[in-house]
Amino acid sequence: MSLAEYAVQEGLHKVGGRPPFGAYIRDVWRHRPFIYRLAKYRIESENGRNRLGMAWVVLKPMIQAGIYGAVFGLLLGSAARPDNYILFLVIGVFFFHFFTDCFTSGAKSITRNANLVQSLNFPRMSLPLALVTQRLLQFVPMIGVILILVLVSGFRPRVEWLELVPLVALFTLFNAGLTMFTARLTVHLRDLTQLLPFVSRLLFYTSGVFFSIDKRFQGHDTFLAIAAFQPIHEFMSLARGALLVGPDHDVPSEFWLYATVWSVVVFVAGSIFFWAAEERYGRVD
Repeated sequence: MSLAEYAVQEGLHKVGGRPPFGAYIRDVWRHRPFIYRLAKYRIESENGRNRLGMAWVVLKPMIQAGIYGAVFGLLLGSAARPDNYILFLVIGVFFFHFFTDCFTSGAKSITRNANLVQSLNFPRMSLPLALVTQRLLQFVPMIGVILILVLVSGFRPRVEWLELVPLVALFTLFNAGLTMFTARLTVHLRDLTQLLPFVSRLLFYTSGVFFSIDKRFQGHDTFLAIAAFQPIHEFMSLARGALLVGPDHDVPSEFWLYATVWSVVVFVAGSIFFWAAEERYGRVD
């Protein structure tokens, strides 16, 4: 019997080794208290030095929405703006803010925690998931602000508002899967962090954050058919359709199917992709 076989027989495992995928996911599930506490600690750390603290979680996207509304609202003109443009814009900015925070900062979830990765034994997937959990906890107050603005604007509560619960759950799943992709890729290629902001900006201008894709490209059926499969556009459209009323906010029912498929496929693929390099994360340099 070899020394390696004897070690396995005695229940010993290679440090930093990669367990089977099923066992790995169960281990990640057991670490959910660690993931949640790490997310809360990071929120406190990010806002502890600011005088306004957690208020910046909402103030930053609100300021962004105000700037975009002032600039693009004038550029688009009244004919190209959808009904309830301010609410349309706020929903788009808040949802895109949640996405881009996961997409860009999540890419550094392994490389920024090199000491933690090298010194402690835990499933490395906990780090990108903690980042997404952190952004989700910061996104929840934004949802509250959106609901208040919708009520102040004269809309009455509708049962469709409850669609936000599964929608945010799917969006979080999608963001988590994408974050695991970028977290692993950044370990192999550090320069990727310099490119991600440009990718994020490209998605911002093609997702309909500050304009209605249906109105802007009315008559261009081929482009509209392609845009219908853009996941960020789908999530924002579903949120607007749940909260706002009017022909400008009608959403094709198949968007729910598309968003669900995107979320599940990206999350599963991202999990497998991240797990496949588990042994490499302990060698971050």
